[in-house]
Amino acid sequence: MRASAPAKINLALVVGPTRDDGKHELLTVLQRIALADRIDVEPAPRLHVEGFAGDTLVRRALELLAARAGTTSRWHACIEKRLPVAAGIGGGSSDAATALRLANAQLDEPLDLATLHELAAEVGADVPFFLHDGPQLASGDGTTLAPLDLPQDFFVLLVLPDGVRKQSTASVYESFDRRNGAEGWDARRAHMLDALERVRRPRDLAALPSNDLASSPLAERLRALGAFRADVSGAGPAVYALFHHEHQAKAARRALRGAGRMWLTAPAWYG
Repeated sequence: MRASAPAKINLALVVGPTRDDGKHELLTVLQRIALADRIDVEPAPRLHVEGFAGDTLVRRALELLAARAGTTSRWHACIEKRLPVAAGIGGGSSDAATALRLANAQLDEPLDLATLHELAAEVGADVPFFLHDGPQLASGDGTTLAPLDLPQDFFVLLVLPDGVRKQSTASVYESFDRRNGAEGWDARRAHMLDALERVRRPRDLAALPSNDLASSPLAERLRALGAFRADVSGAGPAVYALFHHEHQAKAARRALRGAGRMWLTAPAWYG
């Protein structure tokens, strides 16, 4: 069985105080985009994952699935890596969720979606999102999801800047804590929810708050080139820009030639 494992962008990311479990409260808007890895999963004598030497998430997801289903991890998974690694667009999480879904379908008694969601949350905070269709509002530690009705008629220019290396997620949150980033959490959370309620057209997404964890001067440059919204995705370093028209996005891509790797894409509803 084969399926696409699409990337995501965070259309907004508001972060709050540390929870009792050591994670941070957050509120984020998760949106798939039409860039994807490819995942193949088939029965095998033993668990074997190939195609991406740095994988840990696909293996972990399949081990958890086997344990919950009361069987042995007997799948061969192949990852065809097309998405940039450690860019803030959820490639590894999407791979894990896709492998989980494909392997589950091969069980004699497949687990229900609620159980898969629980397993995905054990693998990583972003993993459950990729089991659900459409944009989602993620809250709590990022694994509590609620569907959103958002416009999808815009173009996305994704930029991975040259010379910028991803910091570890732990260090990004440590920096957030050092600058007292959680201050005003309740008000900022309320502002984001209010802004979401007002979204009717693509340009309304511009009113969503900017990313609390990471910023980039490239976002300001993209707005100057016609994007109605531009920001860092997740903990970065990838930057996305939203455009009303394809020709605007293409013009921005030409203007930024040499700034880094770029992809012109669009929203995707499901994997």
